[in-house]
Amino acid sequence: MDLSIIIVSWNSQKFIRENLEAIYKNTKNIDFEIFCVDNNSQDKTVKIIKKEFPKVKLIANDKNLGFAKANNQAIRKSKGRYVLLLNPDMRVLEGTLEKMVQWMDKDSDVGVGGCHLIDEKGETIFHIRRFPKIFDQLAIILKIPHIFPKVLDRYLMKDFDYDKDAEVDSLRGSFFMIRRGLIKEIGYLDERFFIWFEEVDYCKRVKKSSWKVMYCSSVKCIDYVGQSFAQVPRGKTQKYFKDSMLKYFKKWHPIWQYYFLKCFWPIGIFFVFLGSVLNFKKRNKRKD
Repeated sequence: MDLSIIIVSWNSQKFIRENLEAIYKNTKNIDFEIFCVDNNSQDKTVKIIKKEFPKVKLIANDKNLGFAKANNQAIRKSKGRYVLLLNPDMRVLEGTLEKMVQWMDKDSDVGVGGCHLIDEKGETIFHIRRFPKIFDQLAIILKIPHIFPKVLDRYLMKDFDYDKDAEVDSLRGSFFMIRRGLIKEIGYLDERFFIWFEEVDYCKRVKKSSWKVMYCSSVKCIDYVGQSFAQVPRGKTQKYFKDSMLKYFKKWHPIWQYYFLKCFWPIGIFFVFLGSVLNFKKRNKRKD
């Protein structure tokens, strides 16, 4: 088996059919299996998979276990030389998966690989990141980039050349290919992360080992960027992001940085609330 594709779904009926159809239509020259781990969807996601895609290995959870734990469920059952974590709101193109497997085969030092993500118009999605540091995360908490956007240029790697292959710190978890040998060495995703930072944490662990995290410029995939997660209420997303950020800093940084960021989160949440109130008032004025 060349590749095990793992899709974690949550109320993904809008995307899952096109995602799976694209994989079967555009992947012909490798042996692959598909796992769909559903985190207790309340829509027709599970029904669509059962009825229209009988070859997909479905794991239907009776509650939302989060991204890391759901992926690990399928990784433990998978057989591929490579494991691809693929979000439900992704569309592989013709040859995407074959080319990615071939590219990984050429360099046995690559533990995790990601590809060139594009939007529906074919434009590059800027997704390569440096590892988080205290001051860029503080800027995010306090919403400083809304006033001074360039404050995050280094963290967001605005100078990165997406037309060249490169070793990087961190890749977006929406298309995240892992070599089987790496999994055997460093293990599975850290299940302490419910959503967010789990792929950053995994890349950090890769960097601490003898393997590389690499970006492949020649392989492309369409990313609809967070459409599934857009269903989650704003307040809940803030909670998930806060919890994961703090867990990441507690794990990888001096403990004072964890407490420092923790102290500033109430201020950040207040700014989010204030912004929501102001936007609500603006919308009402327009209606009047």
